[in-house]
Amino acid sequence: MATINLPLDGKIAPYVLTCAPIALARRQPKDFSRIAYAAAHVVADPLEDSDPWLTPAIDWDRTLAFRHRLWDLGLGVAEAMDTAQRGMGLGWPEAQQLIKRALAEAATRSDALIACGAGTDHLSPGPDVTIDTIIRAYEEQIETIEAAGGRIILMASRALAAAAKSPDDYIRVYDRILRQVRQPVIIHWLGEMFDPALEGYWGNIDHIAAMSTCLQVIEANAAKVDGIKVSLLSREKEVIMRRQLPPSVRMYTGDDFNYAELIAGDAHGHSDALLGIFDAIAPAASAALEALGNNRNDEFFALLEPTVPLSRHIFKAPTRFYKTGIVFLAYLNGLQDHFTMIGGQQSARSLSHLTELFRLADRARVLDDPDLAVARMKQVLAVYGVS
Repeated sequence: MATINLPLDGKIAPYVLTCAPIALARRQPKDFSRIAYAAAHVVADPLEDSDPWLTPAIDWDRTLAFRHRLWDLGLGVAEAMDTAQRGMGLGWPEAQQLIKRALAEAATRSDALIACGAGTDHLSPGPDVTIDTIIRAYEEQIETIEAAGGRIILMASRALAAAAKSPDDYIRVYDRILRQVRQPVIIHWLGEMFDPALEGYWGNIDHIAAMSTCLQVIEANAAKVDGIKVSLLSREKEVIMRRQLPPSVRMYTGDDFNYAELIAGDAHGHSDALLGIFDAIAPAASAALEALGNNRNDEFFALLEPTVPLSRHIFKAPTRFYKTGIVFLAYLNGLQDHFTMIGGQQSARSLSHLTELFRLADRARVLDDPDLAVARMKQVLAVYGVS
């Protein structure tokens, strides 16, 4: 097995990779008993002459090739979400291009599941931003996506979080938007651990009280809501909400800490999935979902549970920097030729964090080519002065 010297526990020590990678196998969504989206990252173009912190330079070929990889594994693509650095390097002008390009690629296939993020990120929060302004901003992005043939993931709005005076403002915005959409949407409740600007969303800092407002919106517009993605990193809160949803509305887990047990479900129901970690562990997620779809529950957990420590590490606080780990793993797996991110976000995690990620990825069996991963990890270590 491959061996590499890693800085672990404050000293350099040899680490022997021990786990055989999960084999890639082509699958389709119909092979799964759950709907499963992977929120996909974007690949930066390090050769373009631009200001990395200010102007996103995107390698469109590699970015779109990665979407085909997810579709080949049977996973859906949740496009232009926070995993794609929406609001942390990827602005609405670039997101529009990404959405249109991804939808065009999806149209070339018969098995491509895709939904796209619509928000208000082109609207800067401020004292002059009104509820009506926020509604118009949502309408603008929704119109763009629907005109391109896309389905909507209704993203949380920083502008709304800043402008809303009460839960009634949230109800007004969501009621207005949901009445207009052409197809049922997925609502995304993104917690403040992912984006501190969204603290107090739905008009209350207490998540259970906020949940009441969100459920009121869903119940009043159930025909226009396919489901809700909850990203609060709390199994208990997700289950509480899941059990109160209208029968026609899905719960899409966004819990990157507890997804295995939430997807498996209990006697009262289960969660479907819309997860950033599925970008990083796509082969394991695909194999596990196929096993679950064929009632091989023990195999489902055997495949997915080893990925949970990796996911908890990637999404550890400050959680908003999880994208760095997602892209680092894509680099280790040869899905891009460099460890560079838009917005310079490759610097958001320490060498110690990346080293532990490498070890956990081996144990989760998601290093597709261990020899390549070792070679690339050595290059990163060399940059930090570790030989």
